[in-house]
Amino acid sequence: MTKKHDHEARQIHQPLTGHVRELKVRLVRGLVVFVACFAVCFVYADALYQFLAAPLDDALSRADIKPGMIFTALPEVFLTHVKSAFFAALILSFPVWMNQLWLFIAPGLYQRERKAFLPFLWLTPFLFLGGVMFAYTVVLPLAWAFFIDFQSPVSDGTLPIRLEAKVNEYLSLTMTLLFAFGCAFLLPVLLALCARAGFIDAAWLRQKRRYAIIVAFIAAAVLTPPDIISQILLAIPLLVLYEISILIISPWRSRRG
Repeated sequence: MTKKHDHEARQIHQPLTGHVRELKVRLVRGLVVFVACFAVCFVYADALYQFLAAPLDDALSRADIKPGMIFTALPEVFLTHVKSAFFAALILSFPVWMNQLWLFIAPGLYQRERKAFLPFLWLTPFLFLGGVMFAYTVVLPLAWAFFIDFQSPVSDGTLPIRLEAKVNEYLSLTMTLLFAFGCAFLLPVLLALCARAGFIDAAWLRQKRRYAIIVAFIAAAVLTPPDIISQILLAIPLLVLYEISILIISPWRSRRG
């Protein structure tokens, strides 16, 4: 398609009702896929929860503590299985949601804009999954080991402090960490899109590096539990991704100013 034809195609104004109808179709398709994923995941909800609980199980075993969790409300385990299935379905359907979003906005872009944005669309699910896996394989084992060390055995007549993790609280904390790291790993995509739009460039990012360090640690403190281990393990990847973003954006000609 020539630039002229591409421009003319973009000038065709679709009625507002047409855009609303198109958005509705995209949302329904994404929702159908999510519901299907949720149904499948709910069947295997117990296995999913055991997978999410594996880092805690390993940490307890290394500390020579008998693994186990408790629940204090009758529907707690059932609701935890629902949350586990919801969490897994959200991750599985994430690429579909991104694809539907792209199909909705792509017709309103020039051909060169579609070529510029499409690689970031495909990269987003992989970066999100990379952040989730980093949290699961690195952050969770270190964070759980850190927390478990605060147990104290009986000595000199003092009361012992033992860990009795609740099922729903453990899942909520785990999901918070996994989502926080998954979203944090999308930083290069966000900065690259801003650079493509002409809002920032590599020189501006280098100039604001000291502020980026402060923001990274503030974000880590807000998104993670109040322990220094998980905060550092989120802040450092954020700063590394910030530097990677500068390297990616550097060859692009600045359009700022």
